[in-house]
Amino acid sequence: MTGKLEKAIERLTTVLPLIQNQHECAPPVKRLHQRILRSFIVNGRAMLREEMAILVNDVSEALHELSKRDLVTLSETGELTGIYPFSTQEREHSVLVNGHLLHVMCALDALAVSPMFNETTQITSQCRVTSKLVIIKMRKGYVQNIDAVSDVHVGIAWSAVNTQSTCADSLCLQMIFLIDKQTAKKWQADETEGREIFTLHEAVEFASRFFSPLLT
Repeated sequence: MTGKLEKAIERLTTVLPLIQNQHECAPPVKRLHQRILRSFIVNGRAMLREEMAILVNDVSEALHELSKRDLVTLSETGELTGIYPFSTQEREHSVLVNGHLLHVMCALDALAVSPMFNETTQITSQCRVTSKLVIIKMRKGYVQNIDAVSDVHVGIAWSAVNTQSTCADSLCLQMIFLIDKQTAKKWQADETEGREIFTLHEAVEFASRFFSPLLT
């Protein structure tokens, strides 16, 4: 892994320490977290509360612990609205996997689904600058339509980090697809200190290394 990716993973881990936070959960809560993730792939949705109740004694308490550690996002009524990389609400990026159309938090999350679950996926999104359609087909963590998307980049506006908000409602909103290198460079030039760009290859590796350990 390049020094650039090592630094980026370390930087994102500082903002959103998913692996550490998951490991600090009680074993039943960690298993619940992993089962909710897999439910999106298998069922196209989060687990139902009655399904969660098989794994933990108190579903509300377990979800509260996961929320406190920023492993999930909850509504005001305590219902699950997101679990990185997935969102139950419509977002800019969607992923077709196992016959299910799923919404994800950000561009990096979209790229994570295929390597994370060893699945075939189709990402549908758009360039944040030009609004041009971005479709990325992946199989087991590898881009299949590379000729069509070889110049696509991923941008991260690190300045979007807000310690008073969840990552889902701050930084994730500024982790985006950019249609080509020229567009990415122009986007980065608008705020050189807070913005970083990655080639598609770099972004796939970044996503895989950041998210895949959640299932181990």
